[in-house]
Amino acid sequence: MKSAKTIVLALVILQGGFYGIWKLQHSIDKQQAALKEERDYVLVSSAKLLKTMSLEYAPLMADFYWTRVVQFYGNKHVRGDANLEELWPLLDITTTLDPNLLPAYHFGAIFLSQRAPAGAGRPDLAVKLMQRGIKANPDYWRFYEDLGFIYYMDLKDYKNAAKAFLEGSKNPRALIWMKVMAAKVAAEGESYETSFFLWNDIYTTTTDPQIKENAKTHLLLLRVREDCKKLDQLADEYEKRFGHRPKRVSELGQAGLMQGEAVDPLGYDYIFDDKGKAALNLNSPLLEKQLMLERFK
Repeated sequence: MKSAKTIVLALVILQGGFYGIWKLQHSIDKQQAALKEERDYVLVSSAKLLKTMSLEYAPLMADFYWTRVVQFYGNKHVRGDANLEELWPLLDITTTLDPNLLPAYHFGAIFLSQRAPAGAGRPDLAVKLMQRGIKANPDYWRFYEDLGFIYYMDLKDYKNAAKAFLEGSKNPRALIWMKVMAAKVAAEGESYETSFFLWNDIYTTTTDPQIKENAKTHLLLLRVREDCKKLDQLADEYEKRFGHRPKRVSELGQAGLMQGEAVDPLGYDYIFDDKGKAALNLNSPLLEKQLMLERFK
């Protein structure tokens, strides 16, 4: 009996010891996590101090932080996480350490300006980043292109967009289309031609697969928008003739208002919705992309 009591007592003590070790380890892990967060915060919020401490190694540190930016952005995309609040502080450090790291401005602005979940949805910070890049690299006219794009596509600020394109066109190395874009944006504001021109330029020049795919999506949906606009105009004419709007797109052809089929860029027939407006076919893969973009406007 005494032996049994001893065994029970030993088990109780052993169990209590395991619990104590678990509590201690949990406390240590919690303290380490807190220290890590504090350490990251100090680094992220002290860009100028970090540059001072880095001395001649600042460009090397900038490369390290730029890698962090890319990894941070990429990991968020993989997880489908639209919370990119730490993106700007990381870019702030990167460009403070090395003001001449051109990719950090160009791609960093794209990461910042795009709507969630594709980006941080902060075109205001993208403008701030590009203005910093222009100040540090005044001869690099491409930054005026990026700035104009942000104003035009994300902020719908056509006045400043035209100003950015025009200022960039003054660089002797700039391509002629910069001046053309300045004139078109100033005269027309938002237009299909200008939007297509910008997205097509991104699609044909970028080597980043995600950005290229995003540009392709915008190009396809721009075509859809124009197609639907033309179909709605034909539907308006149909209504004037017959007193009601067509229920099917094929009725436009039967009335002699349209020749051939009306299909989207992927070959799916357009339809008229319940309100009589042209829309994508429910089976078209473009519909999901369209709804996703509209959701985050």
